[in-house]
Amino acid sequence: MDTKQLTDALTKIFVEDQSRVVFWNDPQQEFDRVVETLDLDGVNVVRLDQAGGLETKLRIERDEPQSKFLLYAPTEEPEFEDDILLDVRLYSRSFRADKSSIILDDLGLARQHLRSHLNQRRKFFDNKDRLSKLKQLVNADDNELDLDRKMLTVVTKADQPELFNIVRTLFHSMTEQEEVDLEMPPPVWTQIEKFDLDGSFWKMVSTAFGYDDENPTLQKLLMRLLFSDFAHQLGINVPPAIQKLQLSRSGTHNAVVCLAQWRDSAKHAHSYNVLSDAIANQTNIDEQLKGLEPEKLADAVTFRNVDRAILLGLLERVTSTKDHIQAEAIREIVGRRQDEHWIASLSIPEQQRKARHAAYEAIAVSAEFFDLRNQHSDGFDGSSPEEMYNLYTEELYKFDQLYRHFCHNADVAESQAWDILKSLRQEVEAAYKNWFLVQLALKWGKFVGNGLLNKWEIPNVPNQYRFYDKHVGSRQREAENRRSFVVISDAFRYEAATELAKVLNGEYRFQAELSTQLSVLPSYTALGMAALLPHKKLEYTDKGDVLADGISTSGSENRNQILSKVEGMAVQADKLLAMKKEEGRQLVEGSKVVYVYHNEIDTRGENPATEADTFQATQEAIRELADIVRYIINNLNGNYVVVTADHGFLFTESSPGETDKSKLAEKPTGTVKAKKRYLIGYNLPDYEDAWRGKTEITAKCDGGMEFWIPKGSNRFHFTGGARFIHGGAMPQEIVVPVITVRQAKSKKALEKTKTKQVSFSVLGSNHKITTHTHRFKLIQMEPVSERAKAVTVKIAIYDGDEPVSNIETVTFSSTSTNLDDRQQSVMLTLKDQQFDKHKRYKLLVKDTNTEFEIQSHDVTIDRAIADDFDF
Repeated sequence: MDTKQLTDALTKIFVEDQSRVVFWNDPQQEFDRVVETLDLDGVNVVRLDQAGGLETKLRIERDEPQSKFLLYAPTEEPEFEDDILLDVRLYSRSFRADKSSIILDDLGLARQHLRSHLNQRRKFFDNKDRLSKLKQLVNADDNELDLDRKMLTVVTKADQPELFNIVRTLFHSMTEQEEVDLEMPPPVWTQIEKFDLDGSFWKMVSTAFGYDDENPTLQKLLMRLLFSDFAHQLGINVPPAIQKLQLSRSGTHNAVVCLAQWRDSAKHAHSYNVLSDAIANQTNIDEQLKGLEPEKLADAVTFRNVDRAILLGLLERVTSTKDHIQAEAIREIVGRRQDEHWIASLSIPEQQRKARHAAYEAIAVSAEFFDLRNQHSDGFDGSSPEEMYNLYTEELYKFDQLYRHFCHNADVAESQAWDILKSLRQEVEAAYKNWFLVQLALKWGKFVGNGLLNKWEIPNVPNQYRFYDKHVGSRQREAENRRSFVVISDAFRYEAATELAKVLNGEYRFQAELSTQLSVLPSYTALGMAALLPHKKLEYTDKGDVLADGISTSGSENRNQILSKVEGMAVQADKLLAMKKEEGRQLVEGSKVVYVYHNEIDTRGENPATEADTFQATQEAIRELADIVRYIINNLNGNYVVVTADHGFLFTESSPGETDKSKLAEKPTGTVKAKKRYLIGYNLPDYEDAWRGKTEITAKCDGGMEFWIPKGSNRFHFTGGARFIHGGAMPQEIVVPVITVRQAKSKKALEKTKTKQVSFSVLGSNHKITTHTHRFKLIQMEPVSERAKAVTVKIAIYDGDEPVSNIETVTFSSTSTNLDDRQQSVMLTLKDQQFDKHKRYKLLVKDTNTEFEIQSHDVTIDRAIADDFDF
């Protein structure tokens, strides 16, 4: 140690620590010639080999009681009975000039015997930065193992001086190499060995996890941790090969906690994914999963491969039990998996998460589809058009919705190579196309062909051609300064509108009410759009164009002309949404009626190149329409918005076959237009494969235009796309949604529109844990609804800010009105450590997205009966 280091160390003791008397014994006399040259401001240097003990004592305590003294002796400290300065030494500081003593003193350690331990770790202290970082971590009463643990923290750059954190950080460093090699320790391990910290590391690992090996390696430790975690999740269903690798009971519990915290770490979760995949591949984990039922695997999250095993198991169950399927049980498993790490964690690439979530969702939806089919296995009730129409709007539309959800989710899954759904797609397609559409067509067709076409009216269902008077005109006439907005989305059908209504009713200040109207026939765009405009009379031209009070109804210019008669205007949705608030307000200023035209579904469905995207377009249309309504209410001060459509549509994944065709050998005389799903013309004859009707009846459209539409869901022509169709009389085409959205303003109305997350409670009080694992029961206080949203939380036991248990994810999403159905439980495993039975620990419930603490419950831990036994 050079003179400057000595001066700095002594100055710190005298100045910073405010010591007055310091003894310096130097038995090796290494600093005999240096001591008198030290530049210590205001400090008296006394050599005890040259000054008498009594003389020095009198000087210190009587003559100069305020002065500072450095008492140097080139000898060992004398024995107590021989030390005349003993009483002074007892209230003074001792100083050692060897490096270990300097470090001991610099770290503020109280235990002098640690000098030899620090000397063994002298390589670590060659670097001032490491010493500085260690200094921030040590406590005065640390022992050898404490110091080594904190040195490991510095070397590995762990966040906390805690073994689990060190282990996770060390494993994380294995993934920072160009190519992950489980047999190759990370570069930091070389540093650990260089500083002789590897022995202490393995000792701590042995104590915490029970892992002992003559030749321990990080790879073998990782494997034991992962398989112990996996075995714990499987419970009693552990394959023998995995049992052999499982750690002791306490070691397993610590592994569960350590890995759960690793998966939950925003910083390190990605490395968990990489390494668990590597171990899974190395050990061919798929072989161990064979034969395990989905229920047995439902809580297993150690390995990514589990999802495929569960999906295959559920897939087999759906296809083999579809005639008596238990859809709720399948949905319950799916819900649990969708909350788990491999789908919910942001450490997984978004497209992979979406695909995995979609694969599960497709299976759950297919189960619900078959369950709905089984409920109607005897056919559809309904003895009149009104009863059948109501049955569709209340129940049967769900077939279309579930089919769309299944197809959309299967598409998303397959986009990321999840190809396991192909056989299920065939099953669902057959059930939808060959059973549901056929049964619906036969039942509804009896009414269409037996009189309904001759009047085209259904009790309590308004006709589309009366839309303006019913939903806009009557309102405008009630007050002078009212403004109404109408949003028309081409081909937006009823089943999609039920979802949009739920979205809008989940918005604060929005009150949405869904109703329907009976579409015009044929149910195609030109006629449907015309029917929605304000008019006294609709009529056809000889060329098949539709006029409203003598004005063409096609194109923005003509529609603006028609709307101007009611002080209205028309605008395209994409143009409106592109405007800033002030631009939008200027656009609609002076207009009392604003028609907004949106076209997402029909544009893509009618195009052969994009026809396959029909269901994706439907999903996007729901989102876009919600955005339009928000824009109108929030930016344009709209307080009355009506969302509707010109017609609906039919769509199937598979192309139509021969039985779907009603080919026209030749067009009849008088034909004006002939499309896939309808034909219009004058003086049309009867045709066996089609229904014949008059637009004067179905649309109140003058001009003598008649039409043919194929029976059921058949087509006339197959030019262009053949899977997306409309124009006919199937419920999917002619049940047109009308969503009336009002802005709540009164205090009472606003209160009703408030949205919140469902509340939940942890059952019981005075929570006391006496074993390594403890089950907490939870209850969702109200069902999920449009105004009460599902919530996903993370639950763990904490000691201060540190979790001392695994971290579990729970979603409260039940829609059941039965309180018992809304109960669930979570099993937490404690870290194997000493707990103070008099201390209050916390069961914390945090929001998964924000980490905000939602609930806190006191917990006492009294593990009076030890349960640390090996399996």
